[in-house]
Amino acid sequence: MAIQVCPKCGTKNRVDDHAAQVSQPVCGKCGAKLPEVSGNASGTSFSKPQVVTDQTFAQEVIAASSSSPVLVDAWAEWCGPCRMIAPVLDQLAAESGGRYKISKLNVDENPHTSAQFGIRSIPTLLIFKNGNLVDQIVGVQPKQAIAARLAVQL
Repeated sequence: MAIQVCPKCGTKNRVDDHAAQVSQPVCGKCGAKLPEVSGNASGTSFSKPQVVTDQTFAQEVIAASSSSPVLVDAWAEWCGPCRMIAPVLDQLAAESGGRYKISKLNVDENPHTSAQFGIRSIPTLLIFKNGNLVDQIVGVQPKQAIAARLAVQL
């Protein structure tokens, strides 16, 4: 949970990192948009999972996987196991050191990409390398298992 100061009224706001990835945080007092949390969908930092959509998938995942592997977390807001694995993916992203990238794809909001890769169960983790899907992990897995599957692709 980060504290952000509203640029309009100066009020201090608590901003949940996971919620900030899904929607734009606003000031609780005046409703003004708060600055983006660092690493959130900026394209420049791999220290946090980046949100991808049907429109940005080709650029943010397929094209980006030519330089380093990209793990895509296919999830939904209502999914309990998806919420269980989210902190593990946050840790892996923070530990990546730019060796790989972690992205999040909300399957409810992005049906085209979900259908394209045949996602039937969530959470599903897709690993891309050189523009191709090279591995798939279905269900909640321990951090070490996910890290090992990523390490194979480095």
